[in-house]
Parts: sequence; structure tokens; C-alpha cells
Amino acid sequence: MTRIVSGFAGSLTLQVPKSGTRPTSDRVREAVFSGLDARDAVRGAQVLDLFAGSGALGLEAASRGAARVVLVEKSAAAAAICRRNAEAVVRAAPRDARPEVDVRATAVQSYLAAAGSSSRFDLVFVDPPYHLPDADLLAVLTALVPLLTEHALVCVERSTRDGEPSLPEGLALDRTRTYGETAVHYLARPST
Repeated sequence: MTRIVSGFAGSLTLQVPKSGTRPTSDRVREAVFSGLDARDAVRGAQVLDLFAGSGALGLEAASRGAARVVLVEKSAAAAAICRRNAEAVVRAAPRDARPEVDVRATAVQSYLAAAGSSSRFDLVFVDPPYHLPDADLLAVLTALVPLLTEHALVCVERSTRDGEPSLPEGLALDRTRTYGETAVHYLARPST
């Protein structure tokens, strides 16, 4: 069972696609968001959730005060579940603080290529299938760089067996945290 951990939609159960996705566990999401909340990286943020699956990461951000969340998921069935989950989270929000949640049923690379410079994000979750080759992940991160705000934070979830991801110019490894078989790599703009 996947649920929203905290915020106005805390304890809300989310639907999960029957196959083809690997939801981030509640324990990992709780740890990730604890760190993000400590950095004040969520409240009011423009959030992008790539390879969204059920939308749990982006919707957790919405529940904790993100202003806008875009969920990108290629699978039509999973995108439909994202929409249902998003509707449930938005319904749970206080009337005066409803986040904007947009679900895009498209491939990640297609979304990034079409997003344009008007879309800028403060917080990005990249949770691809664990079998995604490092070169494909690098291509996603490269296409993402122009869409990031100056102080953006990118959270990349991978198997601990995959090691650190290759990074494009414009992103640097800030830190890595491991949770059993899961590694979360936090990326930021390089310091100048």
C-alpha cells in the first residue's frame, strides 16, 4: 500500500499501477522529504516528477505545500492512475491552498524537449526504471538542465548497484543517501 506520508493529504492511500512501475517505498519517501523539508525545498516550489508511476513523489510534494506539480508518465494506464491520485490529493487540500497538478502522458524525453524555457522547476524527482541505461539517464539529465531554476534540487533514485549517475555540465552531486537497495542522489547547480 502506498500512501501520502505527511501534509494536508497525509495518510491518503494512493492507487498504484498493477505492473510496470516500482513505487518508492513510504520509508524512502519519508526520509527524502524529511531532508527536503529541512532545506525548505518543497513549500511553494515548482515540482517536476519524471517517470512518475503512481505520482507518489510529486503528490507528496503537493501535500507538503508545493505550488505546482507536473507528473510525467509514458504508460497510459499509469498516467490515468496519476490523474486519479492527483484529483484525490487536490480534493484533500484546503480551498485557499490547492496546488496545481498537471499530468502528462508522454515519454520523459518528449516532455523535456517540448517544455521550453517558460517551464522552470525548483525541485525535480527522477525515478526511472532501474534497468534504464546510464547513457539514457544522462540524456534525461542533460535535457533537464535548461529547465532548472538557479537553486534547483534534483533527486535521482537508482539501485545502489548502479553507482553514481553520470552528470551533464550544469549539475553536480550534492550528496547521496542509501536506504537498503535504494540510493537517492541529490544533484544541484555547481557552485561558482
